[in-house]
Amino acid sequence: MKNKPAYSIESVDHALRLAVLLQQEGPLGVTEAARRLDVARSTAHRLLAMLVYRDFAVQGTDRRYAAGAVLGPAARVEPVAELRRAALPHLRALVERTGETANVMVLLGTQIRMVATVECDQALRVGDREGRLLPAHLASGGRALLARLPRDELDARYDGGEPDGVTREQVERVVRQTRRRGVALNDGGTETGLTAVGFPIGAPGREPAAALSVAMPTARYHRRLLPELVAALADAAGAVDRDLRAAAGTTPGAAAENSVQQNELSSGRRRASR
Repeated sequence: MKNKPAYSIESVDHALRLAVLLQQEGPLGVTEAARRLDVARSTAHRLLAMLVYRDFAVQGTDRRYAAGAVLGPAARVEPVAELRRAALPHLRALVERTGETANVMVLLGTQIRMVATVECDQALRVGDREGRLLPAHLASGGRALLARLPRDELDARYDGGEPDGVTREQVERVVRQTRRRGVALNDGGTETGLTAVGFPIGAPGREPAAALSVAMPTARYHRRLLPELVAALADAAGAVDRDLRAAAGTTPGAAAENSVQQNELSSGRRRASR
C-alpha cells in the first residue's frame, strides 16, 4: 500500500494539498485554507503566497485564492465542494461501523478523483488518498460507476485510444464482472496489498457521478466480510444522497429515483452474500 512517507516534508505536503484543493474545489480564503490543513492562519497565508509566486494560485479582488495558470481552472467547483461537505460525516460513521478507511470520489472521464478520506485508527491501515487520481476501471468506486453507464457513454469515454494504457476490451470485462457480481471490488488493482469495496451515490445520471469506498489491507480482507461492507456502504451512500438532495432542494422525483436505487442495493446485497 502507498501511504505517507515517514520522511515526508510537512510544508511541501501542505503546499501540494492546497494546490489540489484550489484545482478541485475552487477559491479558498486564508482562514478556510488554515482550517482544511489544520495549521495556523499565518502558515496558510505563507503557503498561499508561495503558490501565487509560482503561478499555482492567483488572488482575486475579494482576497480569496483560486487555481492559477499552472493548475488551470477548477472544474465543477460547487458540486464537488458540496459533495465533500455532505459526505464527511457519513464517512466518519462508515469508518466507525466498518473499522476501515473510507473515501468519497468522483468520476472524471476515465479516472476517478478522491475528494475526501477519513482514516481508521488501526495501526495497519490504508492512508489518506484525498486528491489522488486513479484509473476508473481499477478503483472500486470507479468500477461501481462504470458498471452503471450505458454503452454509448462508455464508448464516449474510452474510444479515444487507450487511456491509462487500458483497452476497451479490458474495460468491458471489468464492467461485465462488476455487474455479474453485484459488487465493485478492487483487490490489489490500484496498489499491491490493498483491497477496497465501492458503491455509487444516488441514482444513475447524477452529476458529478460519485461513489464511496471502504479500503483495507488485503491481509485483513475476507469475502465473508462483503455482505456487511456492502450494507454499510449502501446505508452511507443513501444518507449522502439524501443530504445532497436536501441541500439542493431537489425533492421532485426523489421517491422514484430512491426506489430504483433501493432495487439496485437489494440486488447487490443478495449477490454479495453468495
